[in-house]
Amino acid sequence: MNATDTFVAHRNLLFTVAYEMLGSAADAEDVLQETWLRWADVDLADVRDERAYLVRITTRLALNRLRTMKRRKEAYVGPWLPEPLLTTPDVAENVELAESVSMALMLVLETLAPTERAVFVLREVFDFGYDEIAAAVGKTPAAVRQIAHRARRHVDARRPRETVSARETRAVLESFQRALESRDLQGLLDVLAPDVVLMSDGGGVKQAVPRPVTGADRLARLVLGGIAKNDAALTTEATVVNGNPGLTLRLDGELDGVMAVRVEDGRITGLYYVRNPEKLTRVESETPLTLR
Repeated sequence: MNATDTFVAHRNLLFTVAYEMLGSAADAEDVLQETWLRWADVDLADVRDERAYLVRITTRLALNRLRTMKRRKEAYVGPWLPEPLLTTPDVAENVELAESVSMALMLVLETLAPTERAVFVLREVFDFGYDEIAAAVGKTPAAVRQIAHRARRHVDARRPRETVSARETRAVLESFQRALESRDLQGLLDVLAPDVVLMSDGGGVKQAVPRPVTGADRLARLVLGGIAKNDAALTTEATVVNGNPGLTLRLDGELDGVMAVRVEDGRITGLYYVRNPEKLTRVESETPLTLR
């Protein structure tokens, strides 16, 4: 294959790597553009493993961008949530991939240092060898092993305790959806865990809670109070967000936001609501993701 065909063949993988490292589809696309420019200048005769070489370029560029994004996030208005993606059915069917791009795990990855995140993603999600990762992040294989161990321990302490099936998540979400549309306070309390946390991302463009809201009663009353104050008609639609069941919310037919959830023990423990219009550009058409 020539350079263009090789890049196109691996494009979905490269996008997935960049997105899992950055949590931003727009930034991931920029990284892919830069990757292509670098790749177009490479003498293919010197490349032994084209896939590994492309991932190495993408990782280095994503690491550089991740460091600059840190400053951007520090100046962000309100909580920062990953950019939600409407994903293809095969992503939801791949349990490992669906978990790796879930909003809950993506938020855990936000707590890692840039190199830790790169190492964790390449090792735990994409199963790259330590030598390949070392070449991508500019560390020795021994150092990468230590970083991977530290990152894994950090993530395991914060990730959901159990992997919940899409069917169970969908059932819980349907109960939440019915309670929301019927303004049923008790229905919401029944489906929300006592220590549920709501995070809302408006980016300073749309109104959102300025900091996480904790507690079922407080959250339910806040949500229903917000709906009551709004004259617009609320409609909700089941969708697949980042490989997992989610909701699209519309006011008078206009897209208001996308909601992802974290479910544990049959109840919602995390609600993630993205309203920032700049982060809603990838929820009208499906984004293909892959681990291979």
